[in-house]
Amino acid sequence: MTTTIAPDTTAAGTRSAWLPAFAANAVIWGSSFIFIKIGVRELHPTWVAAGRITVGALTLLALLVVAGQRVPTDRRLWGHMLLPGVLGVALPFTLFAYGEERVDSLVAGIWNATTALWVLPFAVVVFRTERFTARSAGGLLIGFAGVLTVLGFWHTDGASSLSGQLMCGAAAACYGVSIPYIKRFVTGRKFDGNPSGVSLAFAQTVVATAASVLAALLVSGLPPAVTGLSWPVIGSVVALGVFGSGIAFALNMRVIAVAGASMAAFVTYLVPVVATLLGILVLDESLHWNQPVGALIVLLGVAVAQGALPRRPA
Repeated sequence: MTTTIAPDTTAAGTRSAWLPAFAANAVIWGSSFIFIKIGVRELHPTWVAAGRITVGALTLLALLVVAGQRVPTDRRLWGHMLLPGVLGVALPFTLFAYGEERVDSLVAGIWNATTALWVLPFAVVVFRTERFTARSAGGLLIGFAGVLTVLGFWHTDGASSLSGQLMCGAAAACYGVSIPYIKRFVTGRKFDGNPSGVSLAFAQTVVATAASVLAALLVSGLPPAVTGLSWPVIGSVVALGVFGSGIAFALNMRVIAVAGASMAAFVTYLVPVVATLLGILVLDESLHWNQPVGALIVLLGVAVAQGALPRRPA
């Protein structure tokens, strides 16, 4: 999650001040999907999720200590973090891990790009944080066509592939519930101690850690001994937590502070590109024509719904 901070209008607002952090985030979040794919080779999906979330919480705690910031103490805030912690972190991370047992990492990365399409209907209908317009309706229709294209509705690759894609789509839908909830009930509200964006993220991951560890214990039992895991698997889980849930968040806050929230949101367009390239180059995955075409249609739908396309002069 992110907290909107007014963009810097001084010389620090030049591209050199935020572009490295922006590019790093695209690489970090785009590479998360190959790390998940490596992790599920030896770990149960629930423990891949629980492991990365736990490491992420510890990383955010370290960032809080280094920055001299406090852990949130407001009980109302912790109460509001229950839903984002479960639906915004624990469940989608678990679903992506389950999904990548069945589909390639690049496919999961493409499905992640549908998050913005899920945000809009929940924001309009459930949480009433956005207005429904003809533009947003058109964007949703275009995006839905892209989803069907990615899915390859005209043929089937087997039940396993279909279920994996549906799990990844459900993970993106979880983000669609969590993001507008946070916008309505967390950001913009005053809590005791005026918690920072990093402290809010820490609270969210603490809740997610408790939920994911409990789920992992109930579903798959105790985790395997670390000594029995290969270094690539251990490194993947650690990288997911340290970079994907910790450092990337701090970098994202930097981009928001210097370039604004709108520019920070454009990383969504680069994540599936990075995920696809790394899936092909690192894991030797294959790319079917409908996947990149569908991803482009999805991103076009997102751009239309968000009003990101340039308008013709009157």
